[in-house]
Amino acid sequence: MLDDSVRLTDEGVRILDRRVFPARQEWVLARSAAEVATAIREMVTQSSGPFYAGLAGLRLSARLHRGSSLEKALTALADDGQLLTVARPTNNHVRDAVREVLAAVDAAAPTSADQVAQIVEAEAAQLEAAYRGGSAELGRLTAGLLPDGARVLTHCWMDAYLIGLVQEASRAGRQYEWVVTETRPYLQGARLTAHTLAEMGQSLTLVTDSTAASVLAGQSRLGRLDALVTAADRVTMDGHVINKVGTLAHAVAATAFDVPFYALVLAPDPTAATASDVVIEERDGAEVLSTLGERTASPLVERGYYPAFDVTPPRFVRRIVTDRGVFEPARVGEYHGTTEKEHRS
Repeated sequence: MLDDSVRLTDEGVRILDRRVFPARQEWVLARSAAEVATAIREMVTQSSGPFYAGLAGLRLSARLHRGSSLEKALTALADDGQLLTVARPTNNHVRDAVREVLAAVDAAAPTSADQVAQIVEAEAAQLEAAYRGGSAELGRLTAGLLPDGARVLTHCWMDAYLIGLVQEASRAGRQYEWVVTETRPYLQGARLTAHTLAEMGQSLTLVTDSTAASVLAGQSRLGRLDALVTAADRVTMDGHVINKVGTLAHAVAATAFDVPFYALVLAPDPTAATASDVVIEERDGAEVLSTLGERTASPLVERGYYPAFDVTPPRFVRRIVTDRGVFEPARVGEYHGTTEKEHRS
């Protein structure tokens, strides 16, 4: 279900509401790219979800302007692409997808709005296939770092990367034991990660976010952990890992107790030389006063603080796994000088 959570229909883009899954399976219908952007901003979908939703939003924009003038269709596509790009600024998947779709349209030099729609459809399909293929490659490479029977701590929701890892490990005959943080305040770990791992037949234990350090210390009844594995929303060219807030604390604890931290990302961002080049999204502090729509803070509390992401310096990261290989953080910038052919040889 979670791997097929964005669907373009005749009505618009249907997005599985991950804010209430799995307690309820509800779909949000976005009838325009602007409404898709709103759904992304309001956390209807997260992790890989905005990438798929962003592409669906571009396809919807192009479809809605079939029959319009070429100029109007191109202007609408560019404007809608901008709305989708800025919906959530830290992860660069949507930004890059929009850029590649617009570049494909520009390179093809369409002469009609119908041709624009055809080009967008083809490019979106190609990008989705590449993303799924890249996620599988991340899974294969990460499985090579984790021995059979490894105990793995993960934080938040790796989505397609997690699914790829489990599938590739299974093909290699490996089974892991997972420790999953709940991930406040939206509980993506408790609801999405744990649900998916259980669905895929994995053994898992759910812990509170604040339990991670004591588990990494290796003195809990869960036993010694072999790795901390998370996705990365962005990796800079000098090896900083930007991911769901809490990742930094877990990475520091992992380093203190000699547990390797592996961060998964398709590619480091060539436009981000270092962490100062990345906008860290700060969401409304009121979001930490409630859990799943229910007030959990005292009614006397009026102020919260919620940076959605944090930055882990390279010294706390053992390896960064990309679709072109596994890199030490200090050398991850070499990714862009490595061709796929060279990597696979």
